[in-house]
Amino acid sequence: MLNKRFFPIYWALFTWAIWGTYMAYADTWYLFQENWFMSMTMALGSFIAGATSEGGGAVAFPVMVLVFDISPSIARDFSLMIQSVGMVAASMTIVMLRIPIVWRAVVLPSLGGVCGVIFGIEVMQPMMLPQLVKLFFTSLWLSFGCVLFWTNRHAERRVVRDIGPATNSDIIRLLAVGFIGGTVSGITGSGLDLITFSLLVLFYRTCESVATPTSVVLMAINSVCAFLWMEGFGSGVAEAAWDYWLVCIPIVVVGAPIGAWFIRNKSRKFIVRILYASIVFQYIGALIILPMDMRLALFSGLVIIAGLLCFWMAIHFGNRRLKRVRVGKPDPQGNQGTDRNRSAG
Repeated sequence: MLNKRFFPIYWALFTWAIWGTYMAYADTWYLFQENWFMSMTMALGSFIAGATSEGGGAVAFPVMVLVFDISPSIARDFSLMIQSVGMVAASMTIVMLRIPIVWRAVVLPSLGGVCGVIFGIEVMQPMMLPQLVKLFFTSLWLSFGCVLFWTNRHAERRVVRDIGPATNSDIIRLLAVGFIGGTVSGITGSGLDLITFSLLVLFYRTCESVATPTSVVLMAINSVCAFLWMEGFGSGVAEAAWDYWLVCIPIVVVGAPIGAWFIRNKSRKFIVRILYASIVFQYIGALIILPMDMRLALFSGLVIIAGLLCFWMAIHFGNRRLKRVRVGKPDPQGNQGTDRNRSAG
């Protein structure tokens, strides 16, 4: 009988076999010579996808549009496509290693996220100018990073390992956040994971070491649904995105599980430091590469201010909720403790 702990390895070998067979049959090995930069990008991006609340698209999208001047629509398509491979592999690792997950925060936001990502793909993304899409992505995450940094300034901040029984308000809230996050994913290729992560951490006070794998599984589901929608019901993904996808599949099917494995026993402080670094790097990169003018600067400022207000509201109402109800088991250090092998929620 196969050992479940080695399932990610079996899955990687299975994926490589199918991918290698196709590459040999179609004789498309030359794609590596033309698109090697994407393989290098996703070597880091897949690790970040498995280890943090940011999907691989959070690295791929800004690098593609800011560094290599690739169309945001192509970058969005590729991000959703590659996450349907890498983050699915990471999710399998999370489940097989029995890393704690808040399953309520997977199921309900997934339902809202499917509707949201379709809305983002078909309605919102075509309406936005490429420069605005680029800045929207990095500015929104910067506002979240600022609020998360402020909330973690006190070492004694109380966190829990689950969100408790879901009330009617919780159901509506999780569905709504799923729709909003899915819409962002439909625009930039990633977003449902970080938006839901922000709700869990800021409103529900969930430990980052539990909220992170929860967001990974959630984004994996959303990416697969988006990929299927674009190919089955939408206008199809961009042709260039297929080429990028093929040269990254063998990378992400290993990198994302390694990220999930690496982070499994790390403290929440360690996890958020990685997140801070990623967010700041992306925003500074956008400021350096984009030709900023008054319009773009104003747009970025408005997105940051709106993001700060939304995330602050999550903290405010989260504080009121803590006064009304008793939620979860306190986990002030964010360690796995005795619950290491038990899923939360």
